[in-house]
Amino acid sequence: MDEARRVRIGRLRWHCRRALLELDIVFQRFWGEVGDDIDESTLDLMEGLLAEEDHDLWELVSGRRQSEDPAQQRLLARLQATPNLNTFATERH
Repeated sequence: MDEARRVRIGRLRWHCRRALLELDIVFQRFWGEVGDDIDESTLDLMEGLLAEEDHDLWELVSGRRQSEDPAQQRLLARLQATPNLNTFATERH
């Protein structure tokens, strides 16, 4: 892996550390699943998601709100497939 890609993935992993524990867990499990084997388009989508405020991001990840972007919706579906996400989604709010 080249240095620029390593730095980009490291930065995204760091930005996945959120104030909401539920998001931390979802992203931690996602990265545990994909590791560094993630394509550039997914990295781009992840950057877009991480630009959201935590509560808005949780609305998307928990499925309470839908993304208008079909590609982003596919990434959200992967995140929503995280084990125990439904438990979090019903306990919050």
